[in-house]
Amino acid sequence: MSKKQPTEMHLGFEKDCVDIPMGQLHYDIAKMPTQIRASVKYRQIVSSVRAIGLVEPIVVALDRSDVRRFLVLDGRMRLEALKELGAEFALCLISTDDEGYTYNKQVNRLSVIQEHRMILRAAERGVSVEQLSVVLNISVSSIRDKFRLLDGICGEATAILADKPAAAGAFRILRKMKPFRQIDAAQTMVNLSDYSVKLVAALLQNTPPEQLTESAAAKSMSSAPVEALQRLERELSVLQADTKLLEESYGPSSLQLEIIKTHIGTTLLNNAAVVRWLARNKPDHLNQLQRIADIQQLRAG
Repeated sequence: MSKKQPTEMHLGFEKDCVDIPMGQLHYDIAKMPTQIRASVKYRQIVSSVRAIGLVEPIVVALDRSDVRRFLVLDGRMRLEALKELGAEFALCLISTDDEGYTYNKQVNRLSVIQEHRMILRAAERGVSVEQLSVVLNISVSSIRDKFRLLDGICGEATAILADKPAAAGAFRILRKMKPFRQIDAAQTMVNLSDYSVKLVAALLQNTPPEQLTESAAAKSMSSAPVEALQRLERELSVLQADTKLLEESYGPSSLQLEIIKTHIGTTLLNNAAVVRWLARNKPDHLNQLQRIADIQQLRAG
């Protein structure tokens, strides 16, 4: 019995990164918008490349129309930063399957996960937290938070959100869920194209306790009665305030209403001339006055 030859696995990228001359790299948009160059994110990338070099390689593919050129698939802001700093070469990762990409017609931006990985690689190369703080122009505590971004996040959820514009706060909430619920929440974010903290918080609120981590489940169970009691207290306070206003206005309003009813029933509607004039000129008014008088008679009866 002959053994089947193992199927050769097709790699989507070359195994090693290579330095490619800047002149051989191009993309669809000719010029980066001025507002992007002035953005905080772009200036951070420039500072980072100047201080520690290019940590995240630029993803490129061979240009089928010209084999001497490469099309940039991911990393345009990093490439623009290299150009601004006068670099002659760019560290690139060559894709062997460019059809797997949808070319971005806008300027690429690093997701929080990509930024997290970039910072980890910089740290592995010996860059201190203090240096990263200066380069990225953010506090040391923020750098440490970025180091811990994926703590407690399962690999599958990380893969789903790897290139998505999810906020760092979303991962702090996802961390409270168990892995399967994290995957479900991440997929929901993708399906809705909504990566906001508000959506993830809503998903957390609708997560059964058995799908939460032990600490999150315990906190949810302990806080539920307290929140319900606080809500009841607020509603009772509003009800008491409304009742007090009614009590204060009831006496004068009731007296005024009785005077009006008495005047309509005993004066206006007992005057034949007034009734005839109302019937001829204001029949609607007469109808309303009679209804008021009927109410008075019902109460009297």
